[in-house]
Amino acid sequence: MRYLITGTAGFVGFHLAKRLLEDGHSVTGFDGMTSYYDVRLKQMRHSILERHPNFTAVIGMLEDAPALKNAANERPDVIVHLAGQAGVRYSVENPKAYFDSNITGSWNVLELARTLDVSHLMLASTSSIYGANQSIPYSENDRADEQLTFYAASKKAMEAMAHSYSHIYRIPTTAFRFFTVYGPWGRPDMALFKFTKAILEDREIEIYGEGRMSRDFTYIDDLVASIVDLSRIVPSEANRVKTAAVKDTLSAMAPFRMVNIGGGQPFGLLEFIEVIEEAVGKKAKRKLLPMQTGDMEKTFANADLLVALTGSKPQTSLEKGVRAFVDWYVREGTSFEFHTLPPAS
Repeated sequence: MRYLITGTAGFVGFHLAKRLLEDGHSVTGFDGMTSYYDVRLKQMRHSILERHPNFTAVIGMLEDAPALKNAANERPDVIVHLAGQAGVRYSVENPKAYFDSNITGSWNVLELARTLDVSHLMLASTSSIYGANQSIPYSENDRADEQLTFYAASKKAMEAMAHSYSHIYRIPTTAFRFFTVYGPWGRPDMALFKFTKAILEDREIEIYGEGRMSRDFTYIDDLVASIVDLSRIVPSEANRVKTAAVKDTLSAMAPFRMVNIGGGQPFGLLEFIEVIEEAVGKKAKRKLLPMQTGDMEKTFANADLLVALTGSKPQTSLEKGVRAFVDWYVREGTSFEFHTLPPAS
């Protein structure tokens, strides 16, 4: 099949494109190469993909509708929209970057899907959407109207816009909500990258929320496997889940579905740090700090719908996944710059 993936120079997009190319598909990758973090890391990811004859790279911003349209010259069967302004905390400092990319840019993707009449549109959402929700574990059917950051709000807006397009234009659409993805080639602004780098350089690690936070960590290979499985399950009444114990999110008005991708096994932040210490072979110098604005104290996925649809869920142990990241970091990741922010506009 022909795939158009936005964000192929990013962490998730790189791994998904690599898997699809290895499976025999053709992939056009669209990416803006923004400077939110070290661009050299993005360039290296793309250079690996470009070794494959069935990969085509197009550089452009999501806000640039003509550039995005140019990436679809091969008329893709499936669009996987992974690009966007990442980072929860940065959205407090520069919300406009999130509006431009995650709302305006996502609307451009919806328009492209409409004009191309694709067989399946897939959208990357986030567990941050659950915000102030008090129901644990987070289920796709939970009320999610109290986002704590503009990042989460921009993703919720994307989901709502996508449902309207799915209803009006009958675009089969799956929105999947990620839960703290990690692994080799990960982002330098994420905790695993920052902690590993600091420990190896004998610097303090900053632990927000005094270590009370917990996260449902998802290893990148598991995430990609779930996306690939879901890509084959085009939302329709024919595949509505009818098991009494699982409530499907398939819309009554549109071929639209939301699915959590997470293992349903949260780990405390201090436990996470201990796993990193074991993999690195060195103790961390810890600095406990208060909770930051917009941080969620806990994330915890209910993966019942994912299992009902695909028969599986993320299962890689935290120890195995962290070890894989540390091995990659020591081998290839030490030269990349720490999290850098462009100026707010």
